[in-house]
Amino acid sequence: MIEGESGIRAIAPPWAVPHYEPSKRRVTWPNGAMAVAYSADEPDRLRGPQHTHAWCDEAAAWRYPDAWDMLMMGLRLGQRPQVVVTTTPKPVALMRSIESTPGIVITRGRTIDNAINLAPTFLTALMARYEGTRLGRQELEGEDLVDNPDALWSRSGLDDRRARMEPQLARVVVAIDPAVTSRDDSDETGIIVAGVGVDRRGYVLADLSGRYKPDEWARIAIGAYHEYKADRIVAESNQGGEMVQHVLRTVDVDVPLRLVHASRGKVARAEPVAALYEQGKVSHVGSHAKLEDQLCTWQPGMASPDRMDALVWAMTELMLGRGEVAFA
Repeated sequence: MIEGESGIRAIAPPWAVPHYEPSKRRVTWPNGAMAVAYSADEPDRLRGPQHTHAWCDEAAAWRYPDAWDMLMMGLRLGQRPQVVVTTTPKPVALMRSIESTPGIVITRGRTIDNAINLAPTFLTALMARYEGTRLGRQELEGEDLVDNPDALWSRSGLDDRRARMEPQLARVVVAIDPAVTSRDDSDETGIIVAGVGVDRRGYVLADLSGRYKPDEWARIAIGAYHEYKADRIVAESNQGGEMVQHVLRTVDVDVPLRLVHASRGKVARAEPVAALYEQGKVSHVGSHAKLEDQLCTWQPGMASPDRMDALVWAMTELMLGRGEVAFA
């Protein structure tokens, strides 16, 4: 937003390039106007400061939607305070609230509208892969889609149970759905951190998934094991169980590890976990945009959902399988 290729410093005329002080999170223009940068991951920083204008980027993916509420409380200076939101449209509660605000003006842009600034090969490959798909309609066409009626999860269901903080946890696991390769076109490795609280409910704490080499995902998973004080790592063994175990043991020979094998189809494994959500027994701590996109769009017949697979292994271990906690 500030120093990127299309950030405010790059698009400013030569005589009005603002000065940016990262340590102070402050942007100052030659005429004295000043802006302060905030992170939506820290809503409480917005308590107190006052503003005349605000720019909110990728609001549909904000981890803590109450950052919007804190911002609105301080948007009170001048005769006509204004805010602009730039984001990929997603049918999340915050966006539904923003779009229903009196006086709002909504404009939409498509990826193809920006073709002059994109490499032709990139645009061709992107359109060939995603044009006509739900993801393409959202990301490329800027459509505000509703939930997929055939998906096992709904965004409204996730929003209704969302938590700002987790309670005291009885158990925590790191679940891994490892990818076979790490090429640019490979599946991601799903890495989900989840726990079960003393209230007997499940909590999704972190989504660390991504496209990694084996030693990278192993270090990330074991780092999460230590950071979240997890009880064990659960890893799917269908894609080379010995390799998965070897890679993890190479990083930490003592890490508690359980290898799980998928003997049933994805739907059969996912449905019991989706039922836990429907029963109100699982909450996401904050927002996990990419994971939630998979949960609310995937349906049988679609490509393998790596993040969802890791989530299913985590909740099966914690609440449905051998790792279920016995409460006194």
